[in-house]
Amino acid sequence: MSFSFSFSGDDIEDVPTTDADPPVPNHAAETGQLRKRAPSTAFPISGQPLLTPQAHSLESLLESLPSKIQYSTLNVKLDDGTEVRFPRRELWDVRVQLMAEDDEEGLGNLGKDDVKTGVYEGGFKSWESSVDLVRVLAARRGELLAGDARRILELGCGTALPTLAVFQWALQSSAERSSNPLHLSFADYNPTVLRLVTLPNILLSWAQTTHQEREGPWEPTSELEITESLLAAFAASLQQCNISLTFYSGAWSPSFVSLVQSEVSHAPASLTIIGAETIYSPAALKAFAETLIAVLMLDKDTSKSMALVGAKMVYFGVGGSVEDFCDLVVLHGASVERIRMEEDGVRRAVVKVCMAEIEA
Repeated sequence: MSFSFSFSGDDIEDVPTTDADPPVPNHAAETGQLRKRAPSTAFPISGQPLLTPQAHSLESLLESLPSKIQYSTLNVKLDDGTEVRFPRRELWDVRVQLMAEDDEEGLGNLGKDDVKTGVYEGGFKSWESSVDLVRVLAARRGELLAGDARRILELGCGTALPTLAVFQWALQSSAERSSNPLHLSFADYNPTVLRLVTLPNILLSWAQTTHQEREGPWEPTSELEITESLLAAFAASLQQCNISLTFYSGAWSPSFVSLVQSEVSHAPASLTIIGAETIYSPAALKAFAETLIAVLMLDKDTSKSMALVGAKMVYFGVGGSVEDFCDLVVLHGASVERIRMEEDGVRRAVVKVCMAEIEA
């Protein structure tokens, strides 16, 4: 099943810039698809196996970077009037890398479908609800960066705007914040999305933040040269700020939960799960909700763990809805609180999901 959403507001539109800034390209038009590769299905489809979940090391993803990354910047205005700026890799630059790698199959995978169920789950796009989550996280910035060890797990991360916001804030406040570790985990169905989009965006956010601190203004549209010295500085900065990065690909499933459990057991931390536009269909909604509940329950002290889920109230013609998601997680013993509503364009919400404390 493949489709493109036919209603307005399905993606991030042009974001206003200051007079001094050049126009920001409309990334709503940047869509991609990964056509069938055996095995490559996100949800059960007749005759196709599930893509096995796997962890990817930061080092292995860094090895696949090209010599340069072309980017443009998305500016997100927060509720207090300040901005978060996200340099994001250009989709045409992804095509350039695939051409350099002589990857004809990969080039054929870039198309116009928003989602191709069981094959490509929208990871090349930045979705509106991810911006809603950035604004919610901004209001919780102090909570996320202070106190005990923290873990952010973004399910269906794609371009990863919410977690990138936390990453930038952690870098900016590294001198003041607690020395306790911050674990940032990025999960997307497609490993290609992690390699070609998620990791480059992380590196761009780091480069922008450190450049502004040391050298002044950062060009909103330019290229980042990937050198050995830059990667060494990136690794050193992560170590100095006590930030670790973990990457997962594959279908939401018990096997995926087991992967996360291995990491949680190795490095315990208070958990915040993030998900944007992950409930677009009944199948996606069910897989996401059950995985979310299972991961939340990995922490026996559930009072410190929560999930923040942003989505459209109804996905017309596809079948998912916020109400159905809330009903399902409540059936699994969770509590749900609606903490943000957006009425402009297609109605959207951000909900907070928590589990009751587990009795000994």
